[in-house]
Amino acid sequence: MERFDVAVIGGGPAGMAAALAAREKGATVALLERDDRLGGILNQCIHNGFGLHYFGEELTGPEYAKRFRDKVLADAGITVFLEAMVLSLTEDRVVTALSPTKGLVEIEAGAVVLAMGCRERSAGAIALAGTRPAGIYTAGMAQRLCNVEGYLVGKEVVILGSGDIGLIMARRMTSEGAKVKLVAEIMPFSSGLKRNIVQCLNDYDIPLRYSTTVTRVTGKNRLTGVYVAPVGEGLRPDLSREEYIPCDTLLLSVGLIPENDLLTGSRVEMSRVTSGAVVDEYRQTSVPGIFSAGNVLHVHDLVDNVSEEARIAGAAAADYAQGALSAGETLSVTAADGVRYALPQRVHAGEGTVRLYFRVDKVYRGRTVVVTSGGEVIKRKKTLVMAPGEMQYIEVDRALFKGDVSVRTEE
Repeated sequence: MERFDVAVIGGGPAGMAAALAAREKGATVALLERDDRLGGILNQCIHNGFGLHYFGEELTGPEYAKRFRDKVLADAGITVFLEAMVLSLTEDRVVTALSPTKGLVEIEAGAVVLAMGCRERSAGAIALAGTRPAGIYTAGMAQRLCNVEGYLVGKEVVILGSGDIGLIMARRMTSEGAKVKLVAEIMPFSSGLKRNIVQCLNDYDIPLRYSTTVTRVTGKNRLTGVYVAPVGEGLRPDLSREEYIPCDTLLLSVGLIPENDLLTGSRVEMSRVTSGAVVDEYRQTSVPGIFSAGNVLHVHDLVDNVSEEARIAGAAAADYAQGALSAGETLSVTAADGVRYALPQRVHAGEGTVRLYFRVDKVYRGRTVVVTSGGEVIKRKKTLVMAPGEMQYIEVDRALFKGDVSVRTEE
C-alpha cells in the first residue's frame, strides 16, 4: 500500500487543477487517470474559447490542457498513474485501482478529491424509438471520431439537443462538408451558451427549432431518416404534426451525467438535482476527507470555472490531510422561486466571502437574485438576462449568515 497526503481521482482539467493546488500547500499527491494521457475531454475539444477567464487569453482545449499537464508532469511531488481504473474508494480513504503497468494498486490517502467528470446520456437513456441502425452517436463520441480519429461520421445530419457539445459539433460537421439539417431542442430554451448558438448555428444558417423532439428513427443497416414533432404540455410530442427528415446521421446532445458510480453504496450524501455530492464551500462532501469538484459535482458550462472550483477542493484537501482545515457547524443552502439549484449546499459562518453558484429553471429577464439567511435578506443582485445554460453566481459576506441560507429570484 502506498501512502499520499492527497489522492485525486481523474486527470482532466479538474483533477490536474486540484493536484496542483494541493501541491502548493506542500502535500504529496497521487493523480489517477484511466486514459493513457492527462487532459480528459479537453484533448478532443480542438475549438477555441477556453481560458478566457482563467488565463486571460483564448486557447483551444488541447492548449488549455497542456498548460496544466506540463506543470503536473514537472512536479516531483505529484505521482501520476495513467491507465489506472479506480475500482473502489473506502470511507477511510483507501483507493484501489488497476493499472496494466503497476497491477493492483492500493493508495492510502489523507484526503481524496473526486474529479471523474461526466458522461453523456445515450439513445437508451432517452428511450429513442425505432430501429437501431448505424449512424446514431452521442455528440461527444462524434467529436472524438472526427477530431482525434479522423473520421467523418456522416454527411446529412440532425442533432437532437442544444447542449454545448451538440452546438459545437453542428459547426464542426459543417466545416467538414456535411449538411446539418436541423438542431431540435425539446425545451423552449437552449441548454447551451448564447455565444455557441450565435457562433455555431446562426453564423452558419443552421436552423434551431425549440419545443421539438425526435420521435423515431428509420433505417436498417444505416440511418435513413428521423421523424420530428413539436411537443406540448408535459413535453409530449404532437404526433399529428410529425415531420420526416431524411438523414444518415443523428447526434445526441441530450444531457450530461456526473460519473459518481464510485460513490454507490457510500455514505456520501447526493443531490437529486445535480446528481453530484452535497458539499460545503470547501467542496467537502458529507464524509470528512472526501472532496468533489468539476463536472462530477455539477455540470459546468466553462472549463475555467471547473479549474477554479478544483483549486478550492485541492487546497482544502491538502489542509484536511495536514490537520489544518477548520471544522464546525454548517448552514444549509437551498434554492427557491426560479432557482433550480444552488451550490455549495452547505456553508460555514465566519469571516470572508463565499461565492454561491446557481442555475435558474428557465430564461428570466430583469429579475433580481435575492439571498436570505435566517429569514432576512442579506444580498440582492439585479440581472439583465439569466438562462439555464449559463451558470450564475453571487458573492456573500459570511459574517452576515444568521441561519440557513436561501437563493431565489424575484421581479
